[in-house]
Amino acid sequence: MAGLSPQITNLVIILVMMQVSKRIPLEDPNILNLVRGGYILSNVIIILINAYVHFLINKKKDLTTLKYVEQPQMGSTEEPKLVTTTNHKYDVEQMKALYKAQVMGVGMMGVMHLYFKYTNPLLIQSIIPLKGAFESNEVKIHLFGNPAIGDLKRPFKAAAGFMSGLTGGAAATQDKKTLEAAEKAGRGGAKEE
Repeated sequence: MAGLSPQITNLVIILVMMQVSKRIPLEDPNILNLVRGGYILSNVIIILINAYVHFLINKKKDLTTLKYVEQPQMGSTEEPKLVTTTNHKYDVEQMKALYKAQVMGVGMMGVMHLYFKYTNPLLIQSIIPLKGAFESNEVKIHLFGNPAIGDLKRPFKAAAGFMSGLTGGAAATQDKKTLEAAEKAGRGGAKEE
């Protein structure tokens, strides 16, 4: 599945794991505990990966100035805001977003499994987030050593998702004309240390 987009591979994994979960006797407490253990192990691995990448970011402490224009949420009356920061600060903010996403995922899975007694999603959620951890831009740059060019150039492009066209707000531009216009308008731009 090397040439396929992450969304397509996620869909394939979900479809395959749905079929696999139908054949696993999740009513058996021993099997259910193994599946729970796999889910917990998956999340521990994700935490360790993110913590190590965060450590590498802090060790590198790239203080190169990064300027970009942050677009407001769709439907908002706010103007686009100029953001002036450093690569280090930007990367740390991205890592915080990854931690937050993992906590939200574990919380939602906890409610689904413990409160609503759904067990099948444990299998899928043991694989998809782990795959996503290895596909994150920060991991590609800091763990795998890929250069920060193209799709890995900061600010990162928002991942194309199912509702990406409707949500807005995630797009950030770095072209010279937009930066100059935002600087002249005086919207933001104070460097965060």
